[in-house]
Amino acid sequence: MKTLIIEDEPLARGHMIKLLTDQFPETEVVGAVGSVTAAVQWLKANPAPEVIFMDVELSDGVSFDIFNQVEVSSPVIMTTAYDQYAVQAFEVHAVDYLLKPIETAALRRAMGRVMAGEVSKPSSETVRSLLKESRKEKFLIRLNDRIVPIRTTEVAYFYSEDKNSYIVTLGGSSYVLDDSLDAIAAGLDPAAFFRISRSCIISDQAIDSVSRLMGGRLRISLRPGILSATDFTVSRARVDDFLAWLEK
Repeated sequence: MKTLIIEDEPLARGHMIKLLTDQFPETEVVGAVGSVTAAVQWLKANPAPEVIFMDVELSDGVSFDIFNQVEVSSPVIMTTAYDQYAVQAFEVHAVDYLLKPIETAALRRAMGRVMAGEVSKPSSETVRSLLKESRKEKFLIRLNDRIVPIRTTEVAYFYSEDKNSYIVTLGGSSYVLDDSLDAIAAGLDPAAFFRISRSCIISDQAIDSVSRLMGGRLRISLRPGILSATDFTVSRARVDDFLAWLEK
């Protein structure tokens, strides 16, 4: 099956190719690009592939921009760590929506739909219901011989640094987590948490104010008493989505 992969992270792209070829040896990756611009150019210059795996957030924007610039006739499987894009993904008739880290069973389900020619669009209510069932309500922190449960309602933000992930509470405590930030993001309620950068996911409860910076970026100030352990700058590519989320 001729496959195009649109993914801006080289490691994630390599993992996707390996996962595909391991599970579906008949897969032929005919292209791999990492930006909206490169994807549009590839689709204009090449025959339509039999399936496209498309990450949502790319190096120069979001993949939904691709649909505004070129006709996409191939079945599309979205792959991302952000479940807030799920309804929008199905509105462009994506066949499936896989949350990172991608599980083998989910990949086989998605590919099964492509091979069976299933391209019908589920209702927005169905998508939201399925996502709600998978959301995490608490994190269990293991400290030597103790286990500390932290509910998501107590979390100020998550961040990553030096290949480690951390959870910081509204009360000012900080703990190391075993999960990657991608895995953490996949289980959070998008109405309560927003990934402002690759290294930080913030809760709406932690935000005191927001100010504009040069270059179109935003700076978040935390509420008094919350530990500030990382950078709270919203990247320019995420500003519009962040402001829309903040207004909800």
